[in-house]
Amino acid sequence: MIIKKSPAEIDAMAAAGDILVRTMDLLAGKVRPGVTTRELDSAAEKFIRSQGATHAFKGYRGFPGSICASPNHMVVHGIPGKFKLHKGDILSVDIGVVKDGWVADAARTFAVGEISPVASRLLAVTEEALFHAVEQCRPGNRLGDVSHAVQAHVEANDFAIVRSLVGHGIGRNMHEEPQIPNYGPAGRGIVLEEGMVLAVEPMVTAGRHMVRMGDDGWAIYSQDGSLAAHFEFTVAITPDGPRVLTPWHEAKAAAAA
Repeated sequence: MIIKKSPAEIDAMAAAGDILVRTMDLLAGKVRPGVTTRELDSAAEKFIRSQGATHAFKGYRGFPGSICASPNHMVVHGIPGKFKLHKGDILSVDIGVVKDGWVADAARTFAVGEISPVASRLLAVTEEALFHAVEQCRPGNRLGDVSHAVQAHVEANDFAIVRSLVGHGIGRNMHEEPQIPNYGPAGRGIVLEEGMVLAVEPMVTAGRHMVRMGDDGWAIYSQDGSLAAHFEFTVAITPDGPRVLTPWHEAKAAAAA
C-alpha cells in the first residue's frame, strides 16, 4: 500500500531533509585523501545527533554504520571502516536522517581530488539522470516515466543501469511502497498522485549492469569491477510539480541560475 502524505507531513520530511543536506555538506568538506570512511561516519553521526535527529541506517537490519560509504566499484551499502581515501577515488555517500519520526534519504558520489575522465563523466551522467527522473515526478505521470528517464539518459551516454537495486517510497519508514526501478518503458506502472514521496536513486556503472554481494553481506559491487556512482533525492509529488526535500546546495544554486 502506498501511503500518501499531507502537506504538513511533507514539510516535516523536509525538516529531516534539511538536516541531511547539512550533514552531506559537512562530509563534502571532509572528503579528501587520507581520510577514512570511519572518520566520515563519526562526523555524520555527531552532527545528526547535534540537530536533535537520529541516523536512519545504524541498526537497520543490523547495519553497523551511520552512513553508507561505498568507494570506487562498490555500488552501495559500504560499511564505514578503515578504508582510506586516495586521490583519484570516487566515494558514494548515502545518508538517512530521522526527525520527529519522519525519514529523509539521499546520496551523492564525490570525487577525491582529481579523477579520471571516465569517472568524471560517470558522476555527471548519473547526477543528470537523477534530475531527469525528478522532472517526471508530477501528478498524472506514471512511475515508468521516472524509471525510463533514468535509463534513457544513462544508456545514451554508454553507461549501465544497475537493475537489481531500486528506489522506494519513504515516509515514517525508510522503505515503503512503491519500488522504483531505474529502467523500463515510459507510460507504465502506477499513476503518480499528490502526496506520494519517493526516494529516487540512479545507481550506474561504467561497465556492465551485473552486481555481486561482498563477503560482509552488505556491500554490493559491480561484478566486472567497473566504477559505480549513486545519486539520490527524496522527492514529494505536489500539485506544483516535484518538490525535492533533500537538495544539495550546488543543486539549489544551479536551479536558481
